[in-house]
Amino acid sequence: MTIEKEVTLVNKYGMHVRPAGALAKLCQKYSSEITFENAGNKVSGKSVLGLMTLEAPVGTVLKVVADGDDADLAVAEIEELVKNHFGIADE
Repeated sequence: MTIEKEVTLVNKYGMHVRPAGALAKLCQKYSSEITFENAGNKVSGKSVLGLMTLEAPVGTVLKVVADGDDADLAVAEIEELVKNHFGIADE
């Protein structure tokens, strides 16, 4: 199954090393292939470095595509993580 969703970065500094690390760690839990896209740049959600190359400040809308048996669970958890500022208290 393939799930596509858009998520808006609401944390103060957008995508930097801490959010990228939290997101990659989450994505690695799932067997689905998970990609993020911004302005034509498409990267693996399981790669911290890849996520950091998205050049995504606060307010950026990222397209998430998950393909696999657990895609729905992965996207739901990604949405929650982004909504909750990646679990980072000062953002």
